[in-house]
Amino acid sequence: MLEKFGENIWITAGDTVAVAGFHYPTRMAVVRLNSGDLMIWSPVSLSDRLRKAVDGMGVVRHIVAPNSLHHLSLTDWVAAYPEATLYAPPGLRSKRKDLTFDEDLAEGANAAWRDEVQQTIVAGNLITQEVVFFHRQSGTVLFTDLLQQFPAGWHKGWRRAVARLDLMVEPEPTVPRKFRTAFLRRRKARQAVARILDWPVEKVLMAHGDPVTVDAAAYLKRAFRWLTG
Repeated sequence: MLEKFGENIWITAGDTVAVAGFHYPTRMAVVRLNSGDLMIWSPVSLSDRLRKAVDGMGVVRHIVAPNSLHHLSLTDWVAAYPEATLYAPPGLRSKRKDLTFDEDLAEGANAAWRDEVQQTIVAGNLITQEVVFFHRQSGTVLFTDLLQQFPAGWHKGWRRAVARLDLMVEPEPTVPRKFRTAFLRRRKARQAVARILDWPVEKVLMAHGDPVTVDAAAYLKRAFRWLTG
């Protein structure tokens, strides 16, 4: 259920979700802070089995939606862990007025994990402003939608052609074309990517695609060369 991905970080796959006719596999991460508290990143659907596994690891204190698109399972997690702090990325407060967010995700890091997890907001995108995290202890950078890769046979029919045009089935995970064209303020995006490239990254985790665990820093430079030049 929960697979160890590094020191004090675990991952698990969730249900496949449908968005605009496309089906996306999902993935979440659990980070255990030095305090023993758990930070849930990009929560997937909460089954009884998953809840039991999470509860066996520590106390859920932080529930994080990394961008305004990854919010479908928040209601169940908030109901299960009402004492946890719920964090909002840019744009999600107005989108999910049914939820009560306790804090906004800040540039740099939030106080609860400042010494263990860094973050930067990749701003200037019309689709969503994603908050990218870096877990220092495991050397893992966590992306949600900015990096994606699907197996060649994942999409069928016209969706297969669209996925190919959108760069969703490239040889390695990359930034989909729709996100590239949606960056209207590229200076801010470049600044955020520069901060990401400065982190001592050893692994790259993403919600939609296989993790990169070999030469991760070099891979990130290739993935964002279209933006950084």
